[in-house]
Amino acid sequence: MNEWFKKKTETVKQKWTSWTPLQKGIVVGIVVVVVAAIFLMASLSSRDATVRLFNTPISNASERFRIEQRLAKDNVKVYFSSDNYVSVDNEELAKHYRSQLVAEGYAPANANAYDLFNLNRKSWNRNDFDDAAVYKQAMESLVKNHLETIDGIQSADVLLTLPEDTLLNQATPTASVTLYSDGTSDVLTNKKKIKGIQNLIAKSVQNLQPKDVIILDNEGKELTDFEGMADSDEIANQEKRNRQIMKLEADYSKRVLDALQGTYGRDRVNFSVMKIEMDMSPKKTESKKYSGIKIVDDNPNTPYDDSVTVEKLEISKETVKKTFTGTGFNPEGPGGVEGQNPAVYSDNSNLIGESTEIGEKVNYGLNEDHIFEETKPKIDRLTISVNIDGSWRTENDVNGDPKISKEFINKMDEQTGVRTVADAGGIIRVYTPISEKEMNEVKKVVQDAVGFSKQRGDSVTVTNIATDHSKEFKAEDKQYKAEREKKQMIMYILIGIAIVLVAFILFRVISREIERRRRLAEEERIRQQEAERQQALLDAQQQGMEVTMSVEERKRAELQESAIAMAKEHPEDVAMLIRTWLMEE
Repeated sequence: MNEWFKKKTETVKQKWTSWTPLQKGIVVGIVVVVVAAIFLMASLSSRDATVRLFNTPISNASERFRIEQRLAKDNVKVYFSSDNYVSVDNEELAKHYRSQLVAEGYAPANANAYDLFNLNRKSWNRNDFDDAAVYKQAMESLVKNHLETIDGIQSADVLLTLPEDTLLNQATPTASVTLYSDGTSDVLTNKKKIKGIQNLIAKSVQNLQPKDVIILDNEGKELTDFEGMADSDEIANQEKRNRQIMKLEADYSKRVLDALQGTYGRDRVNFSVMKIEMDMSPKKTESKKYSGIKIVDDNPNTPYDDSVTVEKLEISKETVKKTFTGTGFNPEGPGGVEGQNPAVYSDNSNLIGESTEIGEKVNYGLNEDHIFEETKPKIDRLTISVNIDGSWRTENDVNGDPKISKEFINKMDEQTGVRTVADAGGIIRVYTPISEKEMNEVKKVVQDAVGFSKQRGDSVTVTNIATDHSKEFKAEDKQYKAEREKKQMIMYILIGIAIVLVAFILFRVISREIERRRRLAEEERIRQQEAERQQALLDAQQQGMEVTMSVEERKRAELQESAIAMAKEHPEDVAMLIRTWLMEE
């Protein structure tokens, strides 16, 4: 055994010395991990099993964090499982902190409220007060969870007052609720929804009446003050009715404008008054109507009405006829007693008479209509006043351009109503009013457009008053003057340019003529010099003198001959070359 152990040890040593540092590090790491795993398993197996605080998983991370912070405050270790259950080390801690957390408001929101009764079921110190407190917490939790399921409510705070009934006082519970909206719903502004929430809370708690439920928003505003909201609702309804009237007025205005602006243009038609008076409150009426009874319908094949209608129809009839003959009735008192009749009865006691009574009762049927009407808001009176501007035109001259007045003009023809106006230096304009016949036609158009009713007192007025266009006319005059001055300036510039062009052309013609004459004079001078030289050479040859020419003279003669030839072939180029030489000199 020892030999085998020694051999194994030697083998391990040899391999260890032959390994690289990386291989040695890997082996040491594996050994350390194995030892740590063994130690962790041993510690876990020696620890007691944990106990859950609540039988409900807590999926909300903020709730788990709050519970963890509260238990850490008392140095209590808390464990969270993979399925979101919260546990502590033992049952005693679970019992104690389960009640403590519920009492302090750390219970999970999704926990069953009635599980609170099972928290300390094994405790011997339970009493009626504890049960009442737990019942109150359970009811508050139930109402809170129920409210938070409503769409638009982010969270809710519920406080219930559940007084104990006595023989002398039957106390009623009350509720105070604060709602927090998520901002995406009108749950806190809709009166019907608030009323529904109030009834929901009242039905959730025994003996709780809706009037004893107060609901607030997060700003402390009471939402269940329906009586106080009546005034604001009336104001809101009045504003709504006013908006409806304004919308109706805009609709009627559009009708009139559409009917007139197509003929007179958008700028000539204006409203002076558009007012609609109407009662927006709905009304219900009940009435009866009696009419004749039609016993024969009208025959549609005849051209006349052959129906038969009677005022009444006999339904039943009762006839009564009574006849009496004898002395009649003579009251004398009971038997054995002397009668004490007045003298008139005593005198007529032996007379025999006869009477006849005839009566007839007839029941007639009538055509009776019971009418139940609910009248909706309708227009009581319509008042419309429309003004139409006359037509304006400008006076033009024979060329078609507007006439310009040198003085202020404002005159009117009394017979035709035509008015001529103009500012000093402005365009002369003529105003033509609308005829009375045309005004009457326009009034009919407006009445038809708005449904004119004389019975309800509607008033439609159409006037023809000249609209003030002074600012518009001044702007047009200013623009016309600017355009006219611009045209004149352009004309002056064009004239100036034409003068400059003519002067430039004359200058070019004159300069060309002067240059031509200078060039001809120079050519004549050179020709004369050459002729004199040629003549001198000829004279010298005739006299027998030997004439020798230097190299420079010969070159000069060749250049002169070339220049003369080029001048004859290209006179324009030679003239340009000469001008260049002269300018350089």
